[in-house]
Amino acid sequence: MQTQPSRYVASAAFAAEMDAGDRLRNFRDKFHVPKQPNGEEVLYFTGNSLGLQPKTTGDYIEQELKDWATLGVEGHFRAKRAWMPYHEIVTEQLAAIVGAKPIEVVAMNSLTVNLHLLMVSFYRPTAARHKIVIEAGAFPSDQYAVQSQIKFHGFDAEDSLIELSPREGETVLRTEDIERTIAENADSIALILLGGVNYYTGQKFDFQKITAAGQKAGAIVGFDLAHAAGNVELKLHEWNADFAAWCSYKYLNSGPGAIAGAFVHERHAESFDLPRFAGWWGHEKETRFLMGSEFVPIRGAEGWQLSNPPIFQLAALKASLDIFEEAGMNNLFEKSSELTGYLEFLLADIKDERVSVITPANPQERGCQLSIRVKNSDKTLFKAVSDKGVIADWREPDVIRVAPVPLYNSFTDVFRFAEILKDCLK
Repeated sequence: MQTQPSRYVASAAFAAEMDAGDRLRNFRDKFHVPKQPNGEEVLYFTGNSLGLQPKTTGDYIEQELKDWATLGVEGHFRAKRAWMPYHEIVTEQLAAIVGAKPIEVVAMNSLTVNLHLLMVSFYRPTAARHKIVIEAGAFPSDQYAVQSQIKFHGFDAEDSLIELSPREGETVLRTEDIERTIAENADSIALILLGGVNYYTGQKFDFQKITAAGQKAGAIVGFDLAHAAGNVELKLHEWNADFAAWCSYKYLNSGPGAIAGAFVHERHAESFDLPRFAGWWGHEKETRFLMGSEFVPIRGAEGWQLSNPPIFQLAALKASLDIFEEAGMNNLFEKSSELTGYLEFLLADIKDERVSVITPANPQERGCQLSIRVKNSDKTLFKAVSDKGVIADWREPDVIRVAPVPLYNSFTDVFRFAEILKDCLK
């Protein structure tokens, strides 16, 4: 296992010193941290599954409940944050999260719904070009989605699905292998759909190189950013990706089942000839309420909307995005790299041959998640760690996923986790 520079020290005093110098340390106080039965806060490392609740979320939602109670339908126009254009007030903040222009993003639906809606437009298979490229270890929902799209178009997944696997004895994909697979199948690939950060290994893919390779081959390139949005630096517009979708209940802290997001590159903003499933909220705003029978899509990502959005979910998203804006994305990325590097150092310091990290050691190839493999282990070890006040994540057969989130995790959290894991390994 590659270790971090020796400037790190495996001690509670060093962790406390790092926390004292952390300019984002006070942001932890903006979140509700679950507590153990004894009243102590848990060590929460599952922001990659469900982010903590901002303390302002209740106020944001309560405002909408109040406006509904006092204004009724007039809340669409007279609420503190008018409901009619509510999704628009998060557009610029979402664009900043994923490195896009405002015209390229929209908050709508849920993640897999958005992937399907985007594939309706961007997966246009032909007899010659019908294959979809995904990771062999993609999140199951992505696998189900692409397989069903293939079947919907009358093709067989056995012939039309290319699954990328690591080399024998390795745990993550090499970019050159992805590029080679794309080049070798250049005449038959219709779509490349990868997770921006693999949910299991924590590997961050090289968006720019993969997009360039795919488009050179004549394919459409899209990304599932469920584990990337709010976690790693994204430049979707600059990287020229065709489309992307993400959820907002993980790193974006918007609550279970929260409203998702979608990206469609600006060059497709007026591609009105693309097939799409239409709904009235995607109709141009100027004539939407004339109730005409002909669908006229809005320019940009908004044109893929179906229904008017859920206001309470948008309120929760807005509460979190305001915190992100206050913290600053560059500050978050800087702290994330330090936190994750410290966790990696501490894991190596355990010096137990059973413990390895399958997430890339290169900070440029990961976000804040480290996936810890414990040889010959089972869920017994995970349960022992959990019983000591840690909320992490177990993935079969032998991986504990740990995500120190820079908005609310501390260096002391990381140190305490490593000490608990070391103790339980005994």
